[in-house]
Amino acid sequence: MLNEMIFAGFGGQGVLSMGKLLAYAAMKEGREVSWMPSYGPEMRGGTANCMVNVSDKPISSPIVTMYDVVIALNQPSLDKFEPKVKKGGILIWESSTIKDGPKRDDIRVFAIPAVDKANKELKNVQVMNMLILGALVKINDIVKRDSLLVALKETLPERHHKLIPLNEKAIALGMSLV
Repeated sequence: MLNEMIFAGFGGQGVLSMGKLLAYAAMKEGREVSWMPSYGPEMRGGTANCMVNVSDKPISSPIVTMYDVVIALNQPSLDKFEPKVKKGGILIWESSTIKDGPKRDDIRVFAIPAVDKANKELKNVQVMNMLILGALVKINDIVKRDSLLVALKETLPERHHKLIPLNEKAIALGMSLV
């Protein structure tokens, strides 16, 4: 089954990392994947998104215009990509910072207060992207949680391995929010 997704937000929110981690986890499960990042020259604070496709069959093109899943971490991303969710698709949005929520009723919508939960429960806002990713894995069952944890250990640079337990907690917390 083909899952066409986009992760979107500001640079520095971990959008590209989320997509890369999901693609790597799917690859570890023997799936076909594509990961295509897109970001402005300003990086941190500018817009960033990445398209991730996961399939059991070869992927014909990494470029997609309508998505099965949209992850929106800021208002501009929600405004831009909400109309591009396929009917019956999934929209996950960061509800503690986005004030004007989605309007559609023909898709599955999940409000995840990842910034608030990361700050209050984990004392580190930088893992809010892992909360969102945990929610996605719980909602969509696109990869196994264990594959995600293996991917985390294999993709995170060695100098950041001390953060793996915190990221694992964030993934678990995200899964518990849906």
